[in-house]
Amino acid sequence: MSPSLATVAYIGAAILFILSLGGLSNPETSRRGNLYGVVGMALAVIATIVGPRVATAGIPWIIGALAIGGSAGLYAAKTVKMTQMPELVALMHSLVGLAACLVGFASYVDTSIQFTGAEKVIHEVEIYVGILIGAVTFSGSLVAFGKLNGKIGGKPLLLPARHWLNLLGLLVVVWFGREFVNAHDVQTGMTPLIVMTVIALLFGIHMVMAIGGADMPVVVSMLNSYSGWAAAATGFMLSNDLLIVTGALVGSSGAILSYIMCNAMNRNFISVIAGGFGGGAPAAPKADGAAAEPQGEVVPVSAAETAELLREAKSVIIVPGYGMAVAQAQHTVNEITKTLRERGVTVRFGIHPVAGRMPGHMNVLLAEAKVPYDIVLEMDEINDDFPDTDVAMVIGANDIVNPAAQDDPSSPIAGMPVLEVWKARTSIVMKRSMASGYAGVDNPLFYKDNNRMLFGDAKKMLDEVLVALKA
Repeated sequence: MSPSLATVAYIGAAILFILSLGGLSNPETSRRGNLYGVVGMALAVIATIVGPRVATAGIPWIIGALAIGGSAGLYAAKTVKMTQMPELVALMHSLVGLAACLVGFASYVDTSIQFTGAEKVIHEVEIYVGILIGAVTFSGSLVAFGKLNGKIGGKPLLLPARHWLNLLGLLVVVWFGREFVNAHDVQTGMTPLIVMTVIALLFGIHMVMAIGGADMPVVVSMLNSYSGWAAAATGFMLSNDLLIVTGALVGSSGAILSYIMCNAMNRNFISVIAGGFGGGAPAAPKADGAAAEPQGEVVPVSAAETAELLREAKSVIIVPGYGMAVAQAQHTVNEITKTLRERGVTVRFGIHPVAGRMPGHMNVLLAEAKVPYDIVLEMDEINDDFPDTDVAMVIGANDIVNPAAQDDPSSPIAGMPVLEVWKARTSIVMKRSMASGYAGVDNPLFYKDNNRMLFGDAKKMLDEVLVALKA
């Protein structure tokens, strides 16, 4: 393939990637957006393989690597459950970071192309920054993977003087960056490059370990942004325009998504990175010294009573949370929704931006269960409708429906926008126990006079509700 034809293919792939991002912004067009991304990536890979920069002798090796990687991806797509998607995304981010590191070291030791003067300095800065971002992404994503699948606890690890440690690490990285650029040969430059890589790996671990479980949706989107910038840095190292454009698209979109997630939690992005939220600490005391503990008793309800409340309702809003994902109850939820709608009940879903463990987690699960897109609404679209709702049903959510965010200035989640389910005529909260959510604070919703608690596994209890409804 001629260079001009490869450039045209890259432009076409870049356009498809932009269309893919546009399609993925809406559930109704997400399948088409995903298809655009697949076609764009296939076009980019083919154009690279048959392009002028790949020697014929290397093509079999590339095809072999594609076969191995494609097989692993296909296996993951077929075996990973939808509830495991957050940790799969984090794991994929780590692979992007690892690739950036490996490409960076390979580019540095490659002597087939010699740079001099300013070109040499620019190329080495690209390598240094690319490996730095890649290493942070790699180690941070692995820790996020461990937190998401439960192998690492959600409580933040807050080291003494952690901010000073981060600042010291940054200064050391800058110093060794100067040493790396001023190195006269590969052997001399390898030492500062390795030292920087180790510091970056440790920083990635420290950064994500200091972030509590309640902030994991922000962490996932932030790591998504990091992986994009790592890919862009790799593009600069390889002088690949498409990789630069694609990485910039992913990096910028991930940064915007992180900003949206922080707004949805009333959190400053820098404070999320600094960590310390969502670690299971008790609620802060009030100004008068009394503990910020709600007073009252909960009113339990049975599956049959829940079905009766739903049957008598004219308007129902369902708020899904991570408990629904863990119990894999989305299909039963869809059956209940269809049964109620057949009876003339208006059923809609209220989705909080940070419900679940990654952005859009609940939307993905409901789409998998074939819940109609038009009844799945965002928090801002549905919050004003709770006062006119007969039953608000919360399935395995906690912090995103906590009225303390509005009523208790001393709460760790004070100011966080929440779904106002307590304003419905009756709210039903489905939980296994009275345990607090990832933010580690109690929920006054449980003690309100119009609230009922349906305890038990979400899938089992919803199955019983469905049977009672149909009976």
